Amino acid sequence: MIALLRVDNRLLHGQILEAWVPRLRISRVVVADDEAAASPLAQAAMTLCLPPELKADVLPVGGIDYVALAGAKERVLLLFRDVAALTRALPFGLTPALSREVNLGNIHFAPGRQPVTPSVFLSAEEVALVEHLAKAGFAVAARAVPADPPTGAREIAQKYAEASRKR
Repeated sequence: MIALLRVDNRLLHGQILEAWVPRLRISRVVVADDEAAASPLAQAAMTLCLPPELKADVLPVGGIDYVALAGAKERVLLLFRDVAALTRALPFGLTPALSREVNLGNIHFAPGRQPVTPSVFLSAEEVALVEHLAKAGFAVAARAVPADPPTGAREIAQKYAEASRKR
């Protein structure tokens, strides 16, 4: 089963391994990222520090059988680099029926992005994608670690608007 969809521009890293994997009892991580899937070096760097019992795959967004992942007996954490990549997975079969919860974990600052939480910065286009995901039936919430209070899609849009007005 897909236990969680997470957007994190760092992809597979310590916060995932130390906080999310144990909390959700994850036994497999699937990184859905075209760039990392095309780079043996990126794959090696991400999987080098994994404990032997944690399986990991790095695959292109369009090369994943999302229905099979959702039907698997193991608990899967599905990682995307950005909101656009997650949105690109929808035509390939990723639906809220397969995994409803979307976690925006870490999206770093870049030009045109505004803070919506201390660890999530979004552009107007990304906020629109978040709203699209919510309308499609995904429960979108921003939080870096499980102990953080979640910031839902509506609040994300409000915080983005407030940050944009302050500029």
